[in-house]
Amino acid sequence: MTRGVEAVIVVNTALIVGHNARIIKLAAQTRLPAMYTSSSSVAAGGLMSFSDDPGDRAKRVADYVDKILKGTHPADLPVQQPTKFELVINLKTAKQIGLTIPPNVLARADRVIR
Repeated sequence: MTRGVEAVIVVNTALIVGHNARIIKLAAQTRLPAMYTSSSSVAAGGLMSFSDDPGDRAKRVADYVDKILKGTHPADLPVQQPTKFELVINLKTAKQIGLTIPPNVLARADRVIR
């Protein structure tokens, strides 16, 4: 039995970023649920994203820059994993592709685009 593609995860890479608008448009045209790794993709019409929190990421980057500028050798800095994540859902896109987002998922979203 062949089912085909039922959903896709779009990971931001240098190649993907340049074609992001086209990917969002194709996913909508084919009614393919797509999850992105950037909330900007959801703001541009993508269905949903789950990624590290941009504000938290900016703070961690600023801390690293501060330490390096104060003389810490970059190799001496620990590798850090994100601790805060953000779920963003675009209900306009969900409706457009005929997808119902369960209320318990919507309740967990950090941002919902209506």
